[in-house]
Amino acid sequence: MSPAPPPIAAVIDALVDNPVRTEDVHALAPSAPGLYAWWAPPAILPALPGRPHPVVPGLRLLYVGLATKLRARLASNHLSRSGSSTLRRTLAGLLLDEEEYRTRWSDRVVLVDDDEARLTEWMGENLRVSWCEHPSPRDVEADVIRALRPPLNVDHASGPITQVVKAARRRYYDSAGTRP
Repeated sequence: MSPAPPPIAAVIDALVDNPVRTEDVHALAPSAPGLYAWWAPPAILPALPGRPHPVVPGLRLLYVGLATKLRARLASNHLSRSGSSTLRRTLAGLLLDEEEYRTRWSDRVVLVDDDEARLTEWMGENLRVSWCEHPSPRDVEADVIRALRPPLNVDHASGPITQVVKAARRRYYDSAGTRP
């Protein structure tokens, strides 16, 4: 019989432990299922009121997600392609004017290749990520998001910031023009 999954409090404690630089994801992130959290200094996207990190001064929570394989989700999706990453699409929408990101249509709206690379670089300079292994992350994702209230999560969230995030996502999609 497999051990019982950890309670929500233990998941949250593990999730906020030791955020790392994006360059360390390949070496440190496990290829196991779990949840992950993205963190940034308050000066980055200052309009987003994220929860302060409990141990690392100068970081606040931006986003929580789940993965069937943490390393692949973080490295292959969030750190490379906007087409398969809600986080990247949201960041691109929030930074569209400031960074002058350009989008195009493929089977969905994506950043042009040069801007994909620039967003990855921006994430490396400005964000940190932590994770927590969990055998069934979907079972606890909603509770974790409700408890931590990350500002970039729209599902399982509420409050005025959700409208800001939805508007940024809409701007991102609209920036590519009419679907061909």
